[in-house]
Amino acid sequence: MKQPRLWSRETHRDRLYGRRWRAARQAHLAGHPLCVYCAALGRVTAASVVDHIVPHKGCETLFWDANNWQSLCQPCHDGAKAQLEQTGTLRGCDTSGVPVDPDHPWNF
Repeated sequence: MKQPRLWSRETHRDRLYGRRWRAARQAHLAGHPLCVYCAALGRVTAASVVDHIVPHKGCETLFWDANNWQSLCQPCHDGAKAQLEQTGTLRGCDTSGVPVDPDHPWNF
């Protein structure tokens, strides 16, 4: 007979990114199929990642807030969004050549 576990090694990541998240992610991408960063640059790119605009850092309320989700392609998620979180600046320009970062000096 199998002994019951008294403790669990399950992390917050395991708890949050399970079946419920996969279903929510799929529904979000179905309703928002294009990368929002690419769209700001005038490109049409299929999104493959549901990103949390404000990093949730394990906070379940922020994690499940659909208003905090955006669709991104993998390159934008791993590149531009990562840079934004690390430096506070967003790289790239729109189709007219104006920087997409609203805090860029060019926009003042």
